[in-house]
Amino acid sequence: MVQAMIKISKNANQVLNIVKAKYGLKDKSEAIEKVVIDYGKDYLEPELKPEFIEHMKIREKEDTVEIKDFKKHFNI
Repeated sequence: MVQAMIKISKNANQVLNIVKAKYGLKDKSEAIEKVVIDYGKDYLEPELKPEFIEHMKIREKEDTVEIKDFKKHFNI
């Protein structure tokens, strides 16, 4: 576990107090962790569903088509 000393605004402190109370957390460190983990889900790459992986494995075995001029082929 990493320890950090941080400076936060009054508003951020109020938000942490609300998160702490709402989720019954022991301290603001747990509130910070909750907020960061919940917010961070939007930035981290999601795990791929097993069905998608299987689908891609099947697609990987399909024949391919060679395209020499992408723009010309797709009329761009």
